[in-house]
Amino acid sequence: MQWDERIGRRLKLRDLHIFMTVAQQGSMGRAAKHLAVSQPVVSKAISDLERTLKVRLVDRTMKGVEPTAYGTALLRRGTIVFDELGHSVKEIEFLTDPTAGEVQIASLESLNSSFLPAVIDRLSRKFPRLTFHVLSIPAPTSQHLEVLHERTVDLAVTYLAPPFEHDDLTAEFLYPEASTVVAARDSKWARRRKIELAELVDEPWCLPTKDSVSAPLIARAFRERGLARPRNFVITDSAELRQALMATGRVLGFRTRTALRLSGTHSVLKAVPVDLHIPLGSVGIVSLKNRTINPAAELFIEYARQLAKQLSAARTIRHLAPRV
Repeated sequence: MQWDERIGRRLKLRDLHIFMTVAQQGSMGRAAKHLAVSQPVVSKAISDLERTLKVRLVDRTMKGVEPTAYGTALLRRGTIVFDELGHSVKEIEFLTDPTAGEVQIASLESLNSSFLPAVIDRLSRKFPRLTFHVLSIPAPTSQHLEVLHERTVDLAVTYLAPPFEHDDLTAEFLYPEASTVVAARDSKWARRRKIELAELVDEPWCLPTKDSVSAPLIARAFRERGLARPRNFVITDSAELRQALMATGRVLGFRTRTALRLSGTHSVLKAVPVDLHIPLGSVGIVSLKNRTINPAAELFIEYARQLAKQLSAARTIRHLAPRV
């Protein structure tokens, strides 16, 4: 049977949506309640799909229903179908009104106070009707990019290290990032012209937690200089709490160069003049290969590239400037 006879004319998107809901809910009764339809309607939709495809899609069990191997294959491809249709609708909406649209972003928590808000601010000033949905990821793990496979976000903003080898993901490296020691602007450390790292070891520190990107890098940097890692006197995953403690003037910590650069003179924190910079890798954007990127997400990527260029250029100028 040809495509137009078997699928094009007979397979209904509504039936596919009902099947996907049944698989998600684990029973036809719960799916019917979720969809606000009767259970016979759900049963008929599943039966029609099975008749069209000539395979059994679900097995009935004492606990409800679960997809067969054929059903699992249909679910996997069905998710892609609805994802692409959703992107088509968003693209049409964007074409009819280029000032509106939505961007779904997954971002590392450590980037949510520097690079990401700077991109969103610049983009939203030009396109004020854009909407941004940001999923915050506490720390990078082997699973932190799974949201891309689940198609719940358009892209992820994260730290990258070469080589980036993922068969189904593509990455764009934007700019290198590093952390530096900071303290309150009015602290005794920020007023010094030069400080040896050994002078700071026994001071109060508020450091990132062990599962963060920078924690093992900080420990290694102190160890390579023959120094013990400072005692973390407040252990927290809250960046706001760390910053509030550092703002008291008694506590040392770390911030990225980008965060300091973007906050400028408005920041209550200032880099301490000590020779310690922690390379964090490159800030980059990851997306799913062969997935259509909606126009609003493409705009976000373009503005991210522009900001990354400006940050890189500013660092180059400071590096080449003569010291007095």
